[in-house]
Amino acid sequence: MNPKEMEEQIIRNYQQDEQMMILVFAQWCINHDLDPVQLYERAYPEQVTNPALKQAIELTVSKEESGEIPDDTLLGVLSLFGNEDLAFIVTEEMEKLKRNKK
Repeated sequence: MNPKEMEEQIIRNYQQDEQMMILVFAQWCINHDLDPVQLYERAYPEQVTNPALKQAIELTVSKEESGEIPDDTLLGVLSLFGNEDLAFIVTEEMEKLKRNKK
């Protein structure tokens, strides 16, 4: 594999991993009766539409069909991709969910 092909493969892998991160975020939101678009827009108000998020939402399943996504897993993948603003908003929502359980 020449350097150009290797670079292209790395980019494709990153994009696939990033799409998986977005899907994990969207499914976590669905599992907690939250709107992933609304949370995303709170974190990134300058990005009105996000095609990758729209695509990920289409791939989500109902919360009854989904397995649990631990909060730490979601925060870890968001952090891995540098989505600290979104992780902050998600953390706020996690705190609200914990307060509402009490």
